[in-house]
Amino acid sequence: MFTTGSLWFEIAIVSIIFALGNITMGHFEERTPKLKRVGKYILTTVLICGISVLFGRSVAMIILAMTALPILYVHGYYLPKKKGINGWSGEPKSKYYEFRKWDKDIFSK
Repeated sequence: MFTTGSLWFEIAIVSIIFALGNITMGHFEERTPKLKRVGKYILTTVLICGISVLFGRSVAMIILAMTALPILYVHGYYLPKKKGINGWSGEPKSKYYEFRKWDKDIFSK
């Protein structure tokens, strides 16, 4: 039946991370095209599964965990110190939208 020895384990881990991320932080991606969001998920899943096949599950999970480091840097240092944006709440929205190069007038469309 289902074993943790198959690639379904990697797919499940990546899917859980993306699901939790979209549930808790999806409002920060409100203007990101859906195709880009889906592509990011598929690319991440393919890369982690490929790394797992070539180098083993431990290496794949370590690399997946290491992706948290740039996230912590951007949200903990770069956004607050360099851009004046709260890295966890995206406030002020006008600066966040400017940083993302989104139209600040959200009611124009």
